[in-house]
Amino acid sequence: MSQFERDGYLVLEDVIDRGTIAAIHAEYAELMDKMYDDWHAMGKVPASSSDMNFFDKIDVAINAGIEWYQPLDISLPHSDISKTTPMHIGPAVFKLTTHTNVLAIAEAILGPELTSNPIQHVRIKPPERKVAKHEDRAHIVSTDWHQDLGVTMESADQTDMVTIWLAITDATLENGCLQVKPGVPSEMLPHCTLNQVGITEKHLSRDGAFPTPVRAGGAVVFHPLTPHASLPNNSDEYRWSFDLRYNVTGQSTGRDQFPSFVARSSANAASVLKDWRVWRSMWAETRNRLSQSDHIPQHRWPSDGPSCA
Repeated sequence: MSQFERDGYLVLEDVIDRGTIAAIHAEYAELMDKMYDDWHAMGKVPASSSDMNFFDKIDVAINAGIEWYQPLDISLPHSDISKTTPMHIGPAVFKLTTHTNVLAIAEAILGPELTSNPIQHVRIKPPERKVAKHEDRAHIVSTDWHQDLGVTMESADQTDMVTIWLAITDATLENGCLQVKPGVPSEMLPHCTLNQVGITEKHLSRDGAFPTPVRAGGAVVFHPLTPHASLPNNSDEYRWSFDLRYNVTGQSTGRDQFPSFVARSSANAASVLKDWRVWRSMWAETRNRLSQSDHIPQHRWPSDGPSCA
């Protein structure tokens, strides 16, 4: 792990197996088929044809102006959470989150007491030429430069955390792979929330940025202070990944209003969550609670804060 300590990131191939990737594809295809049938029943889209795949149906949703992303995500949105806000927790996603190789990477960096951090997302990025001009969500278009600690609350400033970004499709220079500035800054840089949460231009030079292409099944691993972004998807294909985080059990997740779970423990094996349905129930209970409460910020950067001046 000397390279990780020096550079703040690692690119690792062949982290997750083909069977796990196939299960993710199948689970999401089934989810999309149901969503598409519901859209058709509401008269929003034409009937599907037998040759339409998962991405074809997203294309139709984009053209029809339908909100397709949030129902596929594995977390709740930043605001406007209701009792019916859609999200997805399924057995294949749980298997990915608790995959032996993924947890082995996290353990090598953080130690054996691991919590699955709830700051996590699916990233299904269409070719940018297909995206509506007003779309600015980092999960859909290119991601601005940021540090992952910057999307947490101050409670996580002393938390030992790592991000493991898993490629479900090949991530290439053309389709918008991640880019990184090697080295770990000694502190968090000022961020601003305008469209995305990002490091302000005057605090980060674009010089010295390195792309990190990786094949499907590979991973890019980040220190929470390492600046990174993504390139735009200039290809004709979708780029698909999952953005997972882990922290030392007992420390703040930085978004403590969301549910976390113990993913690995040598001290208390009985505490490890084994049932994906429990995880799904935890999110459902959280959604219900937050829908009835005042807004709880998910990060520390207001759009009118001094960092935006």
